[in-house]
Amino acid sequence: MENNTEVTELILLELTNAPELQIPLFITFTLIYLINVVGNLGMMVLILLDSRLHTPMYFFLSNLSLVDFYYSTAVIPKVMAGLLIGDQVISYNACAAQMFFFAVFATAENYLLASMDYDRYAAVCKPFHYTTTMTTGVCAWLATGCYVCGFLNASIHTGIIFRLSFCKSNVIHHFFCDTLAVMSLSCSERHVSDLILVFEASFHIFFALLVILISYLFIFITILKMPSVEGYLKAISTCASHITALSIFYGTIIFMYSQPSSSHSMDTDKITSVFYTMVIPMLNPVVYSLRNKEVKNTFKKVVEKAISSLSFIS
Repeated sequence: MENNTEVTELILLELTNAPELQIPLFITFTLIYLINVVGNLGMMVLILLDSRLHTPMYFFLSNLSLVDFYYSTAVIPKVMAGLLIGDQVISYNACAAQMFFFAVFATAENYLLASMDYDRYAAVCKPFHYTTTMTTGVCAWLATGCYVCGFLNASIHTGIIFRLSFCKSNVIHHFFCDTLAVMSLSCSERHVSDLILVFEASFHIFFALLVILISYLFIFITILKMPSVEGYLKAISTCASHITALSIFYGTIIFMYSQPSSSHSMDTDKITSVFYTMVIPMLNPVVYSLRNKEVKNTFKKVVEKAISSLSFIS
């Protein structure tokens, strides 16, 4: 049996074995990544430029965009390199780093979504106390807590995985260093590690979901009590984008990480992983911007200002 410290490199499998699909997939993922980068960084810039967007809701949205950008960046460039030049080799340390940073930002997103939901609860259920409830200090502490939880979870998560011994193979049956795919290479007794990781992932997911469900319970009770149709529709519109993002994110994450590794199909996991590592980070800025008048108005003003500046220069 080889000790895991002797492993120097691992080999990632391609998304498909069909050579004719390599270039089309590369083009598709390049477009997805460009939309991801432009959408998320663009959202952050818009929020930074417009003082009217310096509110708790947009503060959390800018953090969500930052997290989406980073956790997709931990995965997509390596996948694109594999599709374009066939570079499927990843060093042991790079694999651990990829898993660590992906876990950091995925966990942070989990808690940011819960924080955003608490913000919506305060806005809908306690509108007259909103400014005193969601102060700058409270928002900063909530955001900091999201990142701290991310680093703690990733440290435990990665530490458990890479303390195992690997002797079966150095070929990871996945396109990135996913927890379950790396664990399957271990020849150590994995039962305890598997249970710890399932418990850990389930705790983070369901704790955040509990906060979200309780918040929405109070939100919907408050909405049903609203006497005016206008107030009812405004409250529903306020929550609609967030509900969409929550459904997409938690649907895939629960499917992937809240079941033992022995019950997983690697092919199914690959398809699901494409969705939550590439598609969700791209969709979030689209979902929030398309249903948000303030963001759309700010975007129009920035574009108009840029066009007028170019016209003046020419």
